[in-house]
Amino acid sequence: MAEPTSELPARRGLDRALDHVLERVRRGACRTLRAVRAWRPRHGWGAVVGLVLAGVLASLVFGVTTASVQASLGPHVTRYDVTTDATVTIDFGPLGTLQIDSPLPATLGIRATVQEIPASVTELGEARTLQALSQDLNAYVSFFSGPAAAVRDVANALVADALLRSAVAFLVLLAAWLLLRWLLGPDRRHELGDRLAARARPLGAGALAVAVGATVLTSSVAPGDRPASQPVASAVFAGTPLDGARVTGRLGGVIDTYGAYALDAWRANEDFYRSADDALVVAWEDWEADEERLADEAAEAEARAAIDGAAGDGAADDGAADDGTAPDGGTDEPDSGGDPDGTAGAPAQDADDTGVGPTTDAVATPTASASPTADPGPPVEPIVLVVASDLHCNVGMAPLIGTLARLAGADAVLDAGDTTMNGTSVEQYCVTSFARAVPPGVALVTSPGNHDSRETTDNYARAGAIVLDGGVVEVAGLRILGDRDPNETRVGAGGTASAADETPAQAGRRLADVACDDGEVDLLLIHSPSVGDAALDDGCVPAQVSGHYHRRIGPEQVGLGVRYVSSSTAGATLNQPTVGPLRGVAELTVLRFDPESRQFLDYQVVRVAPDASVSVGRPQPWPAIVEQQDAEDVVGFGPVVPDEPTASQDGATPGG
Repeated sequence: MAEPTSELPARRGLDRALDHVLERVRRGACRTLRAVRAWRPRHGWGAVVGLVLAGVLASLVFGVTTASVQASLGPHVTRYDVTTDATVTIDFGPLGTLQIDSPLPATLGIRATVQEIPASVTELGEARTLQALSQDLNAYVSFFSGPAAAVRDVANALVADALLRSAVAFLVLLAAWLLLRWLLGPDRRHELGDRLAARARPLGAGALAVAVGATVLTSSVAPGDRPASQPVASAVFAGTPLDGARVTGRLGGVIDTYGAYALDAWRANEDFYRSADDALVVAWEDWEADEERLADEAAEAEARAAIDGAAGDGAADDGAADDGTAPDGGTDEPDSGGDPDGTAGAPAQDADDTGVGPTTDAVATPTASASPTADPGPPVEPIVLVVASDLHCNVGMAPLIGTLARLAGADAVLDAGDTTMNGTSVEQYCVTSFARAVPPGVALVTSPGNHDSRETTDNYARAGAIVLDGGVVEVAGLRILGDRDPNETRVGAGGTASAADETPAQAGRRLADVACDDGEVDLLLIHSPSVGDAALDDGCVPAQVSGHYHRRIGPEQVGLGVRYVSSSTAGATLNQPTVGPLRGVAELTVLRFDPESRQFLDYQVVRVAPDASVSVGRPQPWPAIVEQQDAEDVVGFGPVVPDEPTASQDGATPGG
């Protein structure tokens, strides 16, 4: 008990010292505030405000006219610089330049200096001669299919760089001004001020003349004032976003010779995805009309059954009254016109009419009968999700994703990874195009795949996507767990190397522990299906959505959960590019989730074929989870083997 008593004087001394320091700080702040309030500029506030505005204006001019960023142009690394010639110039080096009038205000323009194609873009699939040129052409087609995203990214980067340069320039001017004032001292400043005040008018006129002369001498000639000998617009670009572009140097001959081929590829790409988008709208409206027709037919059949049942009951009562027997018996001869159950007139329901085959759910889970006193209340609107996977930079599919999200009334879009091809910096426009295609108010959630990188994922997040990073996020009322793919690889010298610091098994165990500790995870979104094995086996996640195989598998029970593997939304086919018109069938999936029962209700597959046709499947029921220890006791169920996924409904098997 003596130690606390002995510590009291020390604590009191510390408190007094702290109070003393705080009091001195308070007094110093008060003196500074009074000095600021009492300070008045010698030449009035107008001179100070004018000086500050002049500094800000000079800084902004410097920042804007010197802004420069390094981004991409198709597959190329490109340097963008702001100019003052009112022209957007794309410099291809010895080949020449491509010039179009700048949409920027005043005389501002942009010069894009095209540099090399990074080796990392093609090193995974190295090709030579015509095949290599074909890959480059696909990259250009992909870029020009969604140029707005790339242009917006470059514009945002240039604005940020201009603001940063302006702020630095203003701080430098302010520091130089304060340093000059300190070096001169108050007496010398007053002396120089008096001398300059007497010559204010001549000095002001001279400064204005210097500013105007510098502006005229350093500014380039605007397009309207250029001589008539300037290059004429290339006819190849007529009817394209580059209509009116002027070509200089040998690039003109290259474009005149081969530009038509590139434009044909661009036009074919635009026409294909425009037709596919229109076909999606028509197919969805046809499906909705079919669903409404089937609902009307079912309602009519139910009404007829009720009328026929009532008529049968009336006939039975009349017959019983005529022969003097009671309605419930009294005769050994059955009445063929009676129907105690009221279903004689109802047509038999065909399982195929519902879009699903025969199931054993009636054995595993008894059907609940309707209670006359039950009050179901208003139906609960399901949470609607649109699933895309393995887009591999096919920005042509971006509008279709947005259209399906709008038609289905989606609450969120799930991207199961592999949004890019190699995760390089020049693929930023890919993730930006996908993010901006999602309708406003609809969340976008992604689990990065093995072809994605931290750089492209960061760009995805800046564009508005929610990137899963090993934790649980709640989106539209759904609790989702996920992380980047532990199989992530990066291109290096001589091949590829793993960029992850853990194995797939370790990542799966970690995610399973997170899910079990949380206890309320609704969905595991992870690119590689096998990473979710541990969480499904433990029963800590009821559902998993993945990609990676480029084949649809399931939904099927794995462990104590249900796994669904989405096919490629880019129509990825072996040894075929994923940009340009589809080479294979692209698939999107609509999932519906009940927010009250916390269970998935159904899934609906939308397929886009290489001929730009679209088919919308009927919603299929989400499989019910059967406890493994009771599975063999249920007729039609055998032991669940989670390590051997079944083939998809179209007979496809998992790919690499």
